Amino acid sequence: MKSIFFTTVFLILSVSGFAQNADFEAAYFTDSFGTVLPYRLLRPEFESLPQKTFPVVLFLHGAGERGSDNQKQLTYMDKIFGSENFMENFPCYVILPQCAENYRWCEVDWTWDKHTMPKEISKYLNAANELLDSIASTPKADKSRLYITGMSMGGFGTWDLISRFPEKFAAAMPICGGADEAQAQKLTQIPIRTFHGTTDKAVKVSRSRNITAAIKKAGGQNIEYQEFPNMGHFIWNKVYSDNKNFEWLFSNVKK
Repeated sequence: MKSIFFTTVFLILSVSGFAQNADFEAAYFTDSFGTVLPYRLLRPEFESLPQKTFPVVLFLHGAGERGSDNQKQLTYMDKIFGSENFMENFPCYVILPQCAENYRWCEVDWTWDKHTMPKEISKYLNAANELLDSIASTPKADKSRLYITGMSMGGFGTWDLISRFPEKFAAAMPICGGADEAQAQKLTQIPIRTFHGTTDKAVKVSRSRNITAAIKKAGGQNIEYQEFPNMGHFIWNKVYSDNKNFEWLFSNVKK
């Protein structure tokens, strides 16, 4: 009897877990350097409609979701991107790659007051960038609407990638990250909306304040910065749960 009970519970949990992640296809991508990148892909509803193309969103997860299980990067995001609200209102491709343990999207110390952008792009960010190019090259992808967003470690990766390829993206939305302020001139033309909590102890709030100021000083008028008073590091659910942020993101089209 116990065996039947536990088997039933296991099957229920397995089915419910599968259903939660059913829309996120699991796959692996090998870049030009031989790096194997686990990733999930959410396809837009009505993808098969003729004469219809869709935006592409690259999402970069935080440090806690690193690994090789091709699963942890869905933490938080399966309920955001996989929600009925998102899929109905913002049909698009969403790419969710997974960075390996002991690596970072941008190989810098997050606790620093500032950093210089590394000369070479990080191993797994390069793979994510090549994966984005691969999916963006498909006939159903709208190449004028490539977007990037990320949180914490992914916020650093977002800043790093748009600094290296500022012409690629229609808009960017980094959350509680940091950038090399010397790259500000490159970022004056790309629409950016960024966020930070004022009491963040993992990544200093000055990181977002300083890069915002640097871009504005360089003549950038397309950056928006929002602080959340008395909030710490975990602000991404607040950001991603606000439809206005996605409405802003998808309103941008690269000219």
